[in-house]
Amino acid sequence: MTRVTLIQTAGRGGEQAGAGPGGEGPDDDAPIVLYIKRKQIYPKLVFGKFRALKWAVLFATLGVYYLLPWIRWDRGPGASNQAVLADMEGGRFYFFWIELWPQEVYYITGLLILAAMGLFLVTALFGRVWCGYTCPQTVWTDLFIAVERMFEGDRSARIRLDKAPWSIEKAARKTGKHAVWLLIAFMTGGAWILYWHDAPTLARTFFVGEAPATAYVFAGLLTLTTYALAGTMREQVCTYLCPWPRIQSGLIDKDSLAVTYRSDRGDPRGAFRKGDSWEGRGDCVDCNQCVMACPQGIDIRHGLQLECIHCALCIDACDAVMKKVGRPTGLIAYDTDENVVRRWLKQAPNPFRPVRSRTIVYAVVSAITVATMTWGLATRTDLSVSVIKDRSLPFTRMSTGEIRNAYTIKVINKAHETRTLAVSVDGVENAKVELVGELDPAAHTIVSEADGVDRYRVFVTAPADTAGRSPSIRITVRDGATGEEASGSAPFSTPMGVAS
Repeated sequence: MTRVTLIQTAGRGGEQAGAGPGGEGPDDDAPIVLYIKRKQIYPKLVFGKFRALKWAVLFATLGVYYLLPWIRWDRGPGASNQAVLADMEGGRFYFFWIELWPQEVYYITGLLILAAMGLFLVTALFGRVWCGYTCPQTVWTDLFIAVERMFEGDRSARIRLDKAPWSIEKAARKTGKHAVWLLIAFMTGGAWILYWHDAPTLARTFFVGEAPATAYVFAGLLTLTTYALAGTMREQVCTYLCPWPRIQSGLIDKDSLAVTYRSDRGDPRGAFRKGDSWEGRGDCVDCNQCVMACPQGIDIRHGLQLECIHCALCIDACDAVMKKVGRPTGLIAYDTDENVVRRWLKQAPNPFRPVRSRTIVYAVVSAITVATMTWGLATRTDLSVSVIKDRSLPFTRMSTGEIRNAYTIKVINKAHETRTLAVSVDGVENAKVELVGELDPAAHTIVSEADGVDRYRVFVTAPADTAGRSPSIRITVRDGATGEEASGSAPFSTPMGVAS
């Protein structure tokens, strides 16, 4: 029987599980390491095009997240004027000019399919670029690191501060950092609940204890999770909690772009002094700036790793060093596995091929989903009806021999004004229609309230000679003012012809 022992080790990626003394080979008696204890990472601030892009994405995404609930959108009297709102109490989802009802949840399914296909496509093209730039964990972690840098300084200063004994200055810096972290976390949770309630109203009632209990619960949960994930767990979320690093391996291929150390050019690496010759050595000066800049704390020179989020900050760090020593930039760059092999073989690299079988599949599925949703929204009506047959009593034989069936019609009026609708029945010849509770029996009209769902009882009576047949009827409601109409079908039951 084989026994597996779980242990924690203070190393990070540099020790091989089960290696023998000196790392020469596996040691059968060594325990298998399945978890590595977290080692504090101190990312260094770098400057460059990828760092600038990350700042731009950070401000853009956070700006949208925090400000979107405050945008107003006029939908007329009686309707919410919040541009983006998930109104659970009213059973509506508003997104600018789009208003979705619970019956239209399939649009949410379409959005999920579109999001998945878009993520698959981007990953197949550029690797984990979603993780490096737009993932909420990355965005908030980046913001928390910026706050940490503001209070405690850059990498070396933070290391010295953590090693220094406690003092008033150290306590003040740490307290200030955590206070701002908690403020950002609270703003995150506070902004989230604004998407589920009217933002100005909730902002007024939240701090006086008059907001719904769910608002306080979810604001608290989002505050705690944001503080914990972005402030204390950071790279552990990407490595251990998130499944995406493990899924992405099935989405990329040899032609996918990834942050790559070009070892054919960089090795053999070693320290460099001004005036030294570059003959017989690689361009990498072994300065470890790429490692210091990495928020995941990995060494990209070891190859593509599960922890790498493709933020490309190592590219900015390396390019800055290459400029200082007078060597070409691009020692670390976005590249494909195919070109890595070709460079080692002294062959010219191939141009990037975005059009491949898998990217075509992802793009086609995305296009079909977009086209389907667009067509659905373009042909969507503000009026619908469903017909439900009364099955407790399939039919009633009247004293005159006539046969009567009972139905319930459910009319959904998505317009923001009350409608007067004419009701008609087709499918049974010479049938009589009776609307229970109608104001004008002769007119066969019903009044449907604005932005609501109404139910009406309808009796359909057929001549006696209908017995033995099971026709299907169609009930139609029509708005005489706009000409818009909707209809629904149901069976008509008769003796010896009861619909199953």
